[in-house]
Amino acid sequence: MWDRIQKIWSIKDIRNNILFVVALLVLFRLIAHIPIPGVNLVNLRNYLSGNQILGLLNIFSGGTIQNFSIIMLGVGPYITASIIVQLLTMVVPSLEELSKEGEQGQQKISMYTRWLTVPLSFLQSFGTIKLLNQSAHPILTGLTPFRLITVMMTITAGTMFLMWIGELISERKVGNGVSLLIFAGIVSAIPGGLRTLFANYDPSQLYTYVLFLGIVIFTVVGVVFINEGQRNIPVNYAKQVRGNRIYGGTSTHLPLRVNMAGVIPIIFAISLLLFPSMVAQFFVQAKSAWMAHAATAIIRLFQNSWFYNTLYFLLVFGFTYFYTAVVFQPHKMAENLQKQGGFIPGIRPGTETEKYLAQTMNRINLTGALFLGLIAILPFLAKGVLGTQSLRIGGTSLLIVVAVAIETAKQIEAQLTMHEYDAI
Repeated sequence: MWDRIQKIWSIKDIRNNILFVVALLVLFRLIAHIPIPGVNLVNLRNYLSGNQILGLLNIFSGGTIQNFSIIMLGVGPYITASIIVQLLTMVVPSLEELSKEGEQGQQKISMYTRWLTVPLSFLQSFGTIKLLNQSAHPILTGLTPFRLITVMMTITAGTMFLMWIGELISERKVGNGVSLLIFAGIVSAIPGGLRTLFANYDPSQLYTYVLFLGIVIFTVVGVVFINEGQRNIPVNYAKQVRGNRIYGGTSTHLPLRVNMAGVIPIIFAISLLLFPSMVAQFFVQAKSAWMAHAATAIIRLFQNSWFYNTLYFLLVFGFTYFYTAVVFQPHKMAENLQKQGGFIPGIRPGTETEKYLAQTMNRINLTGALFLGLIAILPFLAKGVLGTQSLRIGGTSLLIVVAVAIETAKQIEAQLTMHEYDAI
């Protein structure tokens, strides 16, 4: 492994790309500690620690909400915009045609995503500020209409700045920029977590600490196994005679990934879980008694850990199937195989191939959906096993960290392989 690292470091282009990405990540972490003026950080962190949903949003923002930073939304609005545009591409014929136009079409879709990020950032900043300021202890004082608009514009500009940094990172082919920004936010919280762990260390609970470490290792191994797991569908290509030459006649495979949806279902689930509580917060102090009572009941319902985690699991499970159905299109795959003269042994081309691929993907997807659902509620499960809240395992955080690390390693390895081919 060390020989591989030395070889990567010895290639100037790869080394410069890695150093450039590291510099941008350091800049991101520095800006994440610049708070909006007039914020009570103590009240903010106390409020976040008691709110599971906002704690998850803090993860996806890269840990910037806990500082009420000028980039407090992180890349969340950009991720939401990307998901919306991606879903619209599957539904709107004009966008679907645009996605098939190669690099030029992808550039236009990226431009639409950037434009959509601006209003989403503005609206989300307003909702987040109002939600956080509804706590018993105000977080942002002296909030006049002019100051509110100024803060919202500042937060929106911060999100667009992070989006630009993410695109610069992606251009260097050392991992996905947006994913690495979230990765940096999660990893930056590790030293503080370890410091708290050692400060509260109790020798009488050694068995609990060992069990905690075992759960973490088992979860990481499980994430790697599921993320890299795939079902290879054998595909044969019929021989074609053109003149004096024979084409085809080869055998290959069609890989179907176990976790094709990635972390998208978790993001969808968090968005839906946040919505009722966020709306209810605005009606807690309503003049109508029944409306205030209903809002309070909704907030209490979502604060119930059993209800929250059960709904969270079901939403992640359902969205895994939904998003996979949007991304994975067996009809087009069967059509492309038939056009290229390919067929699955024992399965007729066309409709039969489409049904076979759909059934196979549904069976594989069951494992992926159960895995993502369990990862989502891992903190709740770990609390039941360990019997303590002092040791917390963020399943979603581990999933993101491991997935981003694997993706980044693969991209660096691809660059190294390309340089080795060029040297031959």
